[in-house]
Amino acid sequence: MRKMEPETKMQLAVLGATGKTGGELVQQALEKGHSVTAIVRDPAKITTTHDNLKVVKADVFDETSLAKPFTGQDAVVSCLGFPRNPQPVTGYTESMKAIIGAMRTANLKRIVTMTAWYTDTSVAPRMGFLANWVIVPILRPLLLGMFDMEKFLKENCSDINYTVVRPPALGNAPKTGLPMSVEEDYIVETGASFNKTNRSDVADFMLSCLKTADYDQKMVAITTQKKMGK
Repeated sequence: MRKMEPETKMQLAVLGATGKTGGELVQQALEKGHSVTAIVRDPAKITTTHDNLKVVKADVFDETSLAKPFTGQDAVVSCLGFPRNPQPVTGYTESMKAIIGAMRTANLKRIVTMTAWYTDTSVAPRMGFLANWVIVPILRPLLLGMFDMEKFLKENCSDINYTVVRPPALGNAPKTGLPMSVEEDYIVETGASFNKTNRSDVADFMLSCLKTADYDQKMVAITTQKKMGK
């Protein structure tokens, strides 16, 4: 029997670690033996303690603030999210500009970040009435902001090895261990009008992207495959 290779332990800078997906990602990274630097606005919100966890206060909109904690890391993993408002949400692009600037200063090349399905809102009709007339109109300001950030990466970051992960609606159940459907698209056409993937599965997939070159400089839509018979 072929011997399994041990997983490479990495130094990871995690942004958005106080959010639900980011918190799940930090926990899974620590369980896998990685060393995590959680870069947050308010360190008091991180209640997890671990020998391999370091919590650093920084401003995600300030390149200088991020450069020091990025130094010596193997990769950045970002689960940053911003509140919806009536206008396009600029936080995604403005924070990514600072992140990429700090990565260049720190000579750091790898980032995995997340947006969502439908960042190109024109694909909504492919998923039916609910997506086209309810989900996308409600989320449009967020989606436009995410799309602008994706465009920034495509057009300005040829020197950066980025992966953008686009999940559907997010649930809070434990990790399923089921395979992930992955498409280099803005959606995964599942045949269902509403799709949900657990944050735990998204975090697991984002970490798995660090172990393969399959998603280097790619933007992929994902969803957890359903169990047979469901």
